[in-house]
Amino acid sequence: MDDHSLEEFRRRWQEELAQSQALRRRRRPEAAERRPRRPEVAPGRGEQASGYLALAQGLLEGAGRPPAATSLSRGDRQEAASRSRSPPVREAPGGGEQLVDQLIRDLNEMDDVPFFDIQLPYELAINIFQYLDRRELGRCAQVSKTWKVIAEDEVLWYRLCRREGHLPESSISDYSCWKLILQECRAREHMLRTNWKNRKGAVSELEHIPDAVLCDVHSHDGVVVAGYTSGDVRVWDTRTWDYMAPFLESECEEDEPGMQPYVSFVRINSSLAVAAYEDGFLNIWDLKTGKYPIHRFEHDARIQALALSKEDVTIATASAFDVVMLYPNDEGCWQIAAEFEVQKLVDYLEIVPDTERYPVAIATAGDLVYLLKAEDSARTLHYVYGQPVTCLDVSSSQVAFGVKSLGWVYEGNKGEGLLKKTVWNSYLWLQDQWECSLRPSKHNCPSAMCSWILVYSLEAERCLSKLGNALGDFTCVNLRDSPPHLMVSGNMDRRVRIHDLRTDKIALSLSAHQLGVSAVQMDDWKIVSGGEEGLVSVWDYRMNEKLWEAHSRHPVRHVSFNSHSLITAHVPYERVVRNSDLDNFATHRRHRGLIHAYQFAVDQLALQSPLPVCRSSCDIMATYNYDLALAFPYESV
Repeated sequence: MDDHSLEEFRRRWQEELAQSQALRRRRRPEAAERRPRRPEVAPGRGEQASGYLALAQGLLEGAGRPPAATSLSRGDRQEAASRSRSPPVREAPGGGEQLVDQLIRDLNEMDDVPFFDIQLPYELAINIFQYLDRRELGRCAQVSKTWKVIAEDEVLWYRLCRREGHLPESSISDYSCWKLILQECRAREHMLRTNWKNRKGAVSELEHIPDAVLCDVHSHDGVVVAGYTSGDVRVWDTRTWDYMAPFLESECEEDEPGMQPYVSFVRINSSLAVAAYEDGFLNIWDLKTGKYPIHRFEHDARIQALALSKEDVTIATASAFDVVMLYPNDEGCWQIAAEFEVQKLVDYLEIVPDTERYPVAIATAGDLVYLLKAEDSARTLHYVYGQPVTCLDVSSSQVAFGVKSLGWVYEGNKGEGLLKKTVWNSYLWLQDQWECSLRPSKHNCPSAMCSWILVYSLEAERCLSKLGNALGDFTCVNLRDSPPHLMVSGNMDRRVRIHDLRTDKIALSLSAHQLGVSAVQMDDWKIVSGGEEGLVSVWDYRMNEKLWEAHSRHPVRHVSFNSHSLITAHVPYERVVRNSDLDNFATHRRHRGLIHAYQFAVDQLALQSPLPVCRSSCDIMATYNYDLALAFPYESV
C-alpha cells in the first residue's frame, strides 16, 4: 500500500484502540487485577493465536473486518511476540501504536500471499482458478481453508484432465474424484513412456493368408486392414488382442473361383473400411453391420489413388483423369458428391480434415497439385514444369508436398499465367551433367538438382514455407500428426528431418536408414521411422538418440502409433508368390510380407493369453538394452 493509505490506516486503527481502551477503563477498572493468571501452555498445533496474530489469521481466513480489539497485559504481549515470526520489539508508551506497527510489519512480510474476501462469489472464484495448471492449483490449496475448497473443486480438475487429453469422451459425473483420476492417468502415461524407451512390451505377427502376397495395409486407432493378391481383405482389432481377423467379402462374381483381382489400396477409419481393386471396383464396408459391403462402385479404369477421411465418411478415388468424391445422403444411399477432371494421372490423393460444409481434397498429378472443393471446379494450387511431386500430406489448414527445384514455375491463381525459368539452376545442372559425363563417378551429384518441401496455406492458396534443400527425393512427410509448428520428413538420402515451420529451418537431422526412408511419424517426444531395407527405428529426438530398432526383410510401407501401440507393415516389391509350398513358413516370411502389432501397455496383457507373447524376466542393465520382451516367438510349422 502507498504512504497515504498506510498513514490513514494507522490513524483510524489508533482511534479505535483508544476508544476501546477508554470504554474498558470505565466499565472494569480492576478487571486486570481480579483476573486469574492463565496456566502455561506449550505452543502446539491446536493453540489459538492471540492478539494481533488473531487479526492476521482472520484476514487470511477471509474475514472482511478485523475482530474487536481486546486489552492485553504485558506478559501476554511478550508471549505473543515470541510466538510470531517477527522479532519482538520494545513496548512503546500507550500500547496501541506498538500493536499497529507490529500488525503492519507482519502484513508487509506477507505481501506475496494473495487472499480473497469471504464475500467473493464461489462461481467467480472457480472462473478465476480455471486458468491455473495442476502445480498452481496445488500451491493455492495451501494458502487457506477457503482456497483449499476452491482449488479442489471437481470442475477444475475435470477441465484440467480434458485439457491434458485424458479421457476425452468422459463426463464430469463419471468419476467422483477427478484429481485422483488425473494422477492415475499421468502415472499410466509415465509407465507407457518408460515402456517405449526400454523396449518393454509384447509383439505379435498378424495372421497371414498362406497363398497370397500382402499388397497394402492401413490402420486407424489400433484397427488394421490389409489387402492381398488373392483379393482377400482382412481386419484386425489390436485393442482387444483379437487377431483372428474376419474376411471382408467382395461379392464379386468370377468365372473361376479364387481368381479375384489384386487389391490395390485399402483404407479404414472408425466406421468404414474401403478397398480398391485392380479392375477398377471399389468396395465399402460398414464395420458395425457385418462383413458384406454396403456399397460397390465401379470405375472404367484402374484406380490410381484412394483416400478416406479420418473424421467422417467421405471417400475420394482417382481413376484415369477423373477424381470422384463419394458421400452418403441423409437416407444412407451413397452418391457422387463431386467429380473433377485433371490433366494427368493422379499419384497422391488426400482429404482435408475438419472441413465444415463441403469436402475438400488435395491431388497431385505429376508436377501438378490440385485443390479440389466439392462446390467448385479443380484449381491449380502449384505447378512446376518437370518437377514431379514425391510425397504429400495435409492438415486442416495447410498442405505439404515434396518437389525438386529444377523446372518452370507456373502461377495460375494469382493473375496472369507466368512461366519463370530458373536459368541459373539449369545452367548449373547442365554444367554438372557435362562434368559427370567427362569424369564418371558415383560421388558426382548435380548441385542444382535439390529437393524441397513446400508448405501451402489452403485458405490463402499461397506458399508459406520452402524447406529442406536435400540432394535426394523426399519420400514421405507427416504434417497432420506432428506437434504444432513442427513437421517430420524422410528422404532417399537416408536422413529423417524435423522442420520448424516458424523459422523455415531444419531443427534436427538424423541419419536413419541405409536405403532411404519410406515411412515416418512423430509425436511430442519420439519419432518412428521405417526404411527401404526393412528396418523400423524408434528415436527420442529431444535427446538425439536411437532407442531401439527391429528388422524385417521387406520395405516398411506403413507406420502408425499412439501412446500404447505401434503398427508396422512390411510390403514386398513383387506381388508374385514364388513358392507354392504352403508348409514352408520361412518362404512365406521372406516373400509375402508381414504385419506387426506392438503393445506397450503391459498392465493390460492377460497372463493366460493364447497369443505367443514373450516377456523378459531378466533385469534391465544400464548399458544397451537387450530386453527380450519384444523378441519374436517361434512359430509352429
